[in-house]
Amino acid sequence: MAEKKDVKKEEKKEPEVIKSDEMVKKEDLVKKEQEYDELMDRYKRVLAEFENYKKRSAKERDQLYNSIMGDIMTGILPVLDNLEKAVQVETKDTSYKQGVELVYKQLQDLLKANGVEEIEAVGKTFDPELHEAVSSVVDENLGEKEIKEDYRKGYKIGNKVIRHSMVVVAN
Repeated sequence: MAEKKDVKKEEKKEPEVIKSDEMVKKEDLVKKEQEYDELMDRYKRVLAEFENYKKRSAKERDQLYNSIMGDIMTGILPVLDNLEKAVQVETKDTSYKQGVELVYKQLQDLLKANGVEEIEAVGKTFDPELHEAVSSVVDENLGEKEIKEDYRKGYKIGNKVIRHSMVVVAN
């Protein structure tokens, strides 16, 4: 009978060993799942950081491009002003005048193609973000802070002003 009790004890011990092996496997599985979750979390964070980097780089690139274009166009604007004055001058040589008008139009088209827009001034309300007041006059026909005259045209690229309009403000 002692042998039977030993066999029963051994039989009981074996299932305990099997359970502990299953427990070890479950623990390993839990550890692997935790490692997987940590790696997935790190992957998602790195991916999000990379997406933010791409957006930030694109925004910086656009800002740099607009800044460079603004600098270049600012240098061209005096040439445009002089061509505009040349077009307004009366001359007997019509072919010369047509040539100057063509060059003026070509330069205007170049500026428009590069996103440069003229700032409207005459008849608009004075806006210090867009206009520079060089004089003030009293005129009963115009409203308060209405622009009467434009001494020098202003230009902008998108929302960035590259040259303010020099204007005469009424009232």
